[in-house]
Amino acid sequence: MKKFILAALLCISANSFAQLVQFGPQFTYNITSPITDDFSSKSSGTGFGAGGFVRVNLLLFYGQGELGYTGSKFNISQTGVGETEYKLSGTDASLIIGYKVLPLGKLGNLRIFAGYNWKNYSKISASNSLNYIDIESNNSSILGGVGVDLWKITVEYRYLAGVSDIDPSDRNLKTAASNFSVGYKFL
Repeated sequence: MKKFILAALLCISANSFAQLVQFGPQFTYNITSPITDDFSSKSSGTGFGAGGFVRVNLLLFYGQGELGYTGSKFNISQTGVGETEYKLSGTDASLIIGYKVLPLGKLGNLRIFAGYNWKNYSKISASNSLNYIDIESNNSSILGGVGVDLWKITVEYRYLAGVSDIDPSDRNLKTAASNFSVGYKFL
């Protein structure tokens, strides 16, 4: 009888832990746009990423941490100087706090969230017609978005507004990104 009670308590506590902490892989698609007034034209580019997330649920609120590897690209040009296409990739980390707007029990929920994103570009590639513009390897952004959990699948849209000037010269260059992600919760 003691073994039966111990096994039942173990199952209940494992189920409670699964409701409290969730983790899994996450795959992203992003559209990165340069934000600047110092260049004559600019255009967006796309990129992909992969990583993982850990979510801690507390009633209707949650905290989430993410770590992965992301690539992005964009173009900037200066009249009479040339156009440069940047391909940036590296470590991507986010800290998020959120609220479950519409909890649907075990079926899932609709959520809104905000947070901080940090990128460290370990690979910076530029192809251009004339001048190379150096890019800072660290980029910080604030983010906000909406997400849906359906059973074990998570789908999110987030907007990242860059706060770091990634051009070390006198010019001002920040990034903005629309990010779409799909993840799977193991627990």
